[in-house]
Amino acid sequence: GNQPPSYPRTPPRSLRGKMQEQELELQAVIGFKGTVGSSLILHPDQEHLIFPLGCTVVLRNLLKRTQSFLQGHDNQVNCITVSNSGRLLASGQKTFMGFPADVIIWDFEERREIHRLSLHKVAVTALSFSCNETYLATLGGQDDNSLVIWEVERGLAVCGTPAATDTAHCVRFFNNSEFSLVTGGNYHVIIWQFDLANKKIRPTPASLGQMKRITTNVLIDQADENVYCGTTTGDLLQVKLKSALFKQLCPKGSRGASGSSAFALGVTCSSMLPDGDILLGTGDGVIARINGESLIVKSQCKVLGGVTSIAQTSDGTHFFCGTTLSNIYWVDTDTLTAELRNTCHDGRINHVAFPFGYSEVFATCSVTDIRVWNASTRQELLRIQVPNMECYCIDFMRDGRSIISGWSDGKVRSFLPQSGKLLYAINDAHKNGVTAMAASIDCGRLVTGGMEGEVRVWRIGMQTQTMEASLKEHRGRVYSIKMTQDDSSAISASADGSCIIWDLNLKVRKLCLFDSTLFKSVVYHPDESQLLTTGSDRKVAYWDTFDGQAIRVLEGSDEGELTTLAISKSGSHYVSGGEERLLKLWDYDKGVAEYIGVGHSGTITCAAISPDQSFVVSTGAEGAILIWTVPEEIVEKCHEDVQ
Repeated sequence: GNQPPSYPRTPPRSLRGKMQEQELELQAVIGFKGTVGSSLILHPDQEHLIFPLGCTVVLRNLLKRTQSFLQGHDNQVNCITVSNSGRLLASGQKTFMGFPADVIIWDFEERREIHRLSLHKVAVTALSFSCNETYLATLGGQDDNSLVIWEVERGLAVCGTPAATDTAHCVRFFNNSEFSLVTGGNYHVIIWQFDLANKKIRPTPASLGQMKRITTNVLIDQADENVYCGTTTGDLLQVKLKSALFKQLCPKGSRGASGSSAFALGVTCSSMLPDGDILLGTGDGVIARINGESLIVKSQCKVLGGVTSIAQTSDGTHFFCGTTLSNIYWVDTDTLTAELRNTCHDGRINHVAFPFGYSEVFATCSVTDIRVWNASTRQELLRIQVPNMECYCIDFMRDGRSIISGWSDGKVRSFLPQSGKLLYAINDAHKNGVTAMAASIDCGRLVTGGMEGEVRVWRIGMQTQTMEASLKEHRGRVYSIKMTQDDSSAISASADGSCIIWDLNLKVRKLCLFDSTLFKSVVYHPDESQLLTTGSDRKVAYWDTFDGQAIRVLEGSDEGELTTLAISKSGSHYVSGGEERLLKLWDYDKGVAEYIGVGHSGTITCAAISPDQSFVVSTGAEGAILIWTVPEEIVEKCHEDVQ
């Protein structure tokens, strides 16, 4: 058959007509989608950690600390699996109602797509390679619920069948036979015999007696004698494969009505150790080690977030564990001591900022906290949490001595950048939340915008913070504030369809720009003769700062609003991002998007160009931070002097 287009993936149809853009190179990601079950995999070469992040599958080299990416899905990756030899990798996605959800088989060494399997509707829930990699079993989601066996070599479906009368959640081939597999789901565990000659697949339901369980993960021992089924009830059922009969469950006694001894929030993942013991992860964050024969719990430990994946090393001495809070732990199998290896945001990120003239670190703020990251190692350096509050905007003071932030409780908080200690807080700065801010170059002034539309100017002293002016003209949320380089004026962009340039010395309005849009972002060109705005009308508008006239208007996005703009040092280029999930790098004078970055799986909420102009950091509503390399010839233009 004809091969599907290999990576880089084909852009959306809307772009194909005018394809002069090139693909922006993705340098690194900080992110891990911990809510996808069994998605953290240690490759058999023991060097690569594989996990999905939105539409992308990330391959992280643990020794060299580099990353590479498999891009080809057009929606969230829902399940991944690696074949026994490690030569092949398969990933399945979810999509919208009525659309086909693809499974892609990748060549691991060459990092390219081999086959694209399009049969399931709406979502693919689980995947499993047979022991010799001849076949791949795929299981559709609850709207599809079909079990299909594919021939891996040619990428063709051999046979398919409804997986059960009720929703199935997991599938796994036997360890020693290419023609037997097990599926588990709502109130059933089924052992299948695959008959190649007649292209049929025949079910044998396991008899569980009176027990009603929802099985979310299955584990088969080395000799193919037993299958262990993890359930949402919080127990592990052992079923004999030969007779398809229930044998015993763990923890003992959870059969009783009270079920008090069952694992809280269900058994979410399981893994078999070389000595026959079983590792369990639970929805409550408990990792337990269980004797394979007697099913007695030997030891356990606790991590933050529900455990969704356990990825063992080949010798079984250690394993990686992924949790719903997007934490990755490295755990010793014998002592069950967990050490936190990687963290990232697990919710929407609202803002990203660099310190002035320093590209080694940057800060992001999300629904739960502020984090400071090392840009080259991508490690978290500092976390600042305020319980139950959301941080809307952050910035570094020009002298680098404090991080200023605006919060949903209406306070401005300033923190020390190394310890994260609170330096000062301005109480009741804005009703219902501080949504935008800008600091002056001399560090003596702060301009903030609020949820209700007021713009306030604060004098920041050594010990005191006083309000100099409250400018109430906007009637909607202020989304963005920027100051001029001489600190004399500031511009605020609001959801009421206006941008106002304020004279900060006289505390009055100098100029007003109107448009029928919710303004989301505004930036000054470095020579301050023009400014750029964007918002819900999907357009990027250039304005004259002298008389407030729109000079030109560009179509910034084909679908969905734009949320963020960032401009280079020289003003030669700028980047935009928004609901379309594409990061675009524009030539300012030509008004053309020269490069497009594909990789986000949620709305791009903010983007910032590093002070050395060599990379762009973009953040998304899905909690991912993506770092993009700016092409070298553009970096040179970004460093030129402002005309």
